[in-house]
Amino acid sequence: MRLLHTMLRVRDLDAALGFYCDGLGMKLLRRQDYPGGKFTLAFVGYQGEATGTVLELTHNWDGRQYEIGTGFGHLAIGVDDIHATCDALRAKGVKITREPGPMQHGTTVIAFVEDPDGYQIELIEQRSRTA
Repeated sequence: MRLLHTMLRVRDLDAALGFYCDGLGMKLLRRQDYPGGKFTLAFVGYQGEATGTVLELTHNWDGRQYEIGTGFGHLAIGVDDIHATCDALRAKGVKITREPGPMQHGTTVIAFVEDPDGYQIELIEQRSRTA
């Protein structure tokens, strides 16, 4: 068994794709419109679906609003240089909700950013985890 994907509902698919693909460097793996159900699915990730876990972005065409909910925490993405990554994201207008720095009760260097729908994305500096 392996984890295949995580699904997030998004209000604006183009804004979400811009954030995850242009901002965070994921690739659009596939996109499919479902006119009968009035929704679009877009799968993005760093690896293909056959080898990696991906993110499914679901856009319902009816314009409904969503609440993130209290059970959802965040997605986590490993990065090589967290300061450079945050600088590049900030330059693209991405909201940094926690500046890079060590965890409160540890040494791992993390930061948080927010996607266009308000979902929290944790950035974890990989070199600090192996040092």
